[in-house]
Amino acid sequence: PKAHRVKIHSTNTLERLNKEVKRRADVVGIFPNEESIMRLLGAVLTEQNEEWLLQNRYLPQHTMAEIEQAAENDVIEALPLSA
Repeated sequence: PKAHRVKIHSTNTLERLNKEVKRRADVVGIFPNEESIMRLLGAVLTEQNEEWLLQNRYLPQHTMAEIEQAAENDVIEALPLSA
């Protein structure tokens, strides 16, 4: 759903990613074939994705476990039906 999509407020993240790909490509210099370029790009994207996942963890796992435990212990009473 559109409501769940995160909006990009600036292009800084994309520019940083492009700069990292260029930096890594400059180190290699010449690529023997297209597959080697794709492997490098895949490695950079995977690494960046892992960094983003760690940075954007708003609810740590131990906190979520505490919430889940509390929810299991809570007793929910039904409200009486009104006529």
